[in-house]
Amino acid sequence: MTGQITVIGAGERGRRLAKRAAEAGLNVVLEDVFPANRRAAEAELAGSGVELASTMEEAVREAALVVDFVPDELESKLEIFCLLDRMAPPRTILCTPSEKMSITDLASCTYRADRCVAVRAVGAAKGLDVGEAKSVRVLRGPATSDATVATVMEFWRRLGMDATVEMDAEAPKLVR
Repeated sequence: MTGQITVIGAGERGRRLAKRAAEAGLNVVLEDVFPANRRAAEAELAGSGVELASTMEEAVREAALVVDFVPDELESKLEIFCLLDRMAPPRTILCTPSEKMSITDLASCTYRADRCVAVRAVGAAKGLDVGEAKSVRVLRGPATSDATVATVMEFWRRLGMDATVEMDAEAPKLVR
């Protein structure tokens, strides 16, 4: 995996994934709109190689892959996908940890449906997230490109995780 990894959301889960990605030798940028989360990230990640950005635009400017950690609710996910779609370069892949959302629906709100995936922790105890899991499921929509899937799979495997791919269960039956 080459290129910058951007993590949006410097809460515990975002910090955990950013640190794990930096430890895997990846170029990582972390951003959060909440000053308290940014301060916690500065303290916890000092010397880890994770760069902190002060704005979302700055964070995604060079991103190859963006992983968001906004709340797993429709309004938050739609808002972040719309913002990222507008701010990130067209080549940027959007990856969202979600236990509830359809990546097919979220991707349809962007101009890059071919570069959108969701990810879920596998066999996780309640509350375990993708930043600390040993395995993840990558959910693709009918428009998701094979190149996107390959890049995302490489990212998770680079973090030492087993990764499998599944079609989004919410994808229209006729498109499969």
